Parts: sequence; C-alpha cells; structure tokens
Amino acid sequence: MTHAPTPAQIADRRAAFRQLHASGCFALPNPWDVGSARYLAQRGFKALASTSSGAAWSRGCADGQMPLEAVLQYLHELVAATELPVNADFEKGFADDPEGVARHVRLAIDTGVAGLSIEDSTGDAARPLFELPVAVARMRAARAAIDASGQDVMLIGRAENFFAGQPDLQDAIRRLRAYAEAGADCLYAPGLTTREQMAAVVAAVAPKPVNVLYTAPGALTLADLAALGVRRVSVGGGLARAAWAGFQHAADALAEGRFDGFAGAAPGGELNRLLRH
Repeated sequence: MTHAPTPAQIADRRAAFRQLHASGCFALPNPWDVGSARYLAQRGFKALASTSSGAAWSRGCADGQMPLEAVLQYLHELVAATELPVNADFEKGFADDPEGVARHVRLAIDTGVAGLSIEDSTGDAARPLFELPVAVARMRAARAAIDASGQDVMLIGRAENFFAGQPDLQDAIRRLRAYAEAGADCLYAPGLTTREQMAAVVAAVAPKPVNVLYTAPGALTLADLAALGVRRVSVGGGLARAAWAGFQHAADALAEGRFDGFAGAAPGGELNRLLRH
C-alpha cells in the first residue's frame, strides 16, 4: 500500500492499535523510511512506530534536528506505506508551551497516526526536564487536542529521566503517574535496563499499559518482558543503527580499497521481490 488510507481505514487501524494494548505484549519496531516500513509489515508485525533518530540520520541530521514539517511528512509516508497502525515519536511536541503542543498534536493527528508520544525533555542541558507542573500542562494540552479532534488516537506519556542524565526511577514514576492522570493512555520511560526497574514502572501505573525501549542483545526476550507485565516493546533507533553499522563496515572497507564489507549483503533480487508493488 503506497497511497493515503481512507478515513475509514485510519479509524480501523486506530481501533486495532488500541486493542493491541488491551492484553499481552507486542513488538513495535521502528522503521526509518518507507522501505523499512514495508519490510517490517511483511515480517508479520502488528504495528509500527516512527523513530526520530533513525529518520533524522536518514536525512543527514542529528536526532532532534528535524523540523516539524519534515517530521509530519515522514509520518505521512509511514502511514501510507503499509496497512499497519503507526505510533508517532513526536518528541516534545515541537513546542515548549501547552498551546504549541496542542496545535502540533492536531497536525500529527491529521497524518493518520494511531498514537503519538509526548516527551518531558526540554533539549536544554541546563534544565533537561520540564518542571512537573509544566510537563503535566503539556500532557493535558495534548489530551485535549486529541479529544477535540474526535479521533481515537492514543497518547503516550514519556518520562525522559534516564535519557536526560537524571536517572531517578522514583521521579520517573512520579512523572508517569502524573501523566496517566493527565490523560496519557500508555506510559513510557526510555532507558530502563533492569527487570526490577521495568516491574516497578508496570506496577506503579497499572492498569495502564507500559512501553519499554529495549535493544540489549542477548539479555531479555520479548517473552521475558511480557512476564514482567510490559505491554509493548519498541526499539527506537535500534534497527536504523544496525543498518548503519552494516553500511559503515562496507563503506570503511571500500575507503581502504577492499570489498569484503559487502559479504553478507542482502541480494538485490530479494529486495526487489519483497518491495515490488
């Protein structure tokens, strides 16, 4: 599918996405472009999520440097790429004030996404997190914008403590509880690494579902995370970083006059078969 879905199709995707959060645990992989989205859809995943970092790298900039217009275009592309629901990594809403967050959330809803996350990070190293009253006001504004749209878009509240250099689990939990009360449908504290941390977050916001970001190789499995009560597992820029690793290996070898970096490369014919439409 490479054309914009109809309103009825978008409504169906949003309903299916919400149902995925009702029980069990599902993987929510993060494609960085149309091709990676279409491949993931063929692998049987039930939903997809955007990645701010992966998309930024593919456009030659650092995470957080993509302007709002480019992010909205990226979301449009992902929504049109497959028949799966798409969750938007909407960073901090591209605004500091609640009014700006609400205005931009309305634009994100118009892309057809089934869910979107709002972070409490400021982007300012001197004060990396919004004060809790401000962060809650921003979440309430996002909730009000979704409700006013009449669309069944899920709101994900993100506590960025562990990514912002303030790895205080209790403060993250306090923030997540406040975001749940402000209307977040799903809670997310990226950067958790231990079973104990994850279990504590799940228990703190129950019965609302929890998203965990996980890319640690060989440590926990999806089944392990499900046993902890985690409802969905995303990988952020993990897939994009894996792709970049292969590219860097081949490019660095080529720069040294060698071609061994192409060993194990995906066959072009296979990619053509998978992506032909």
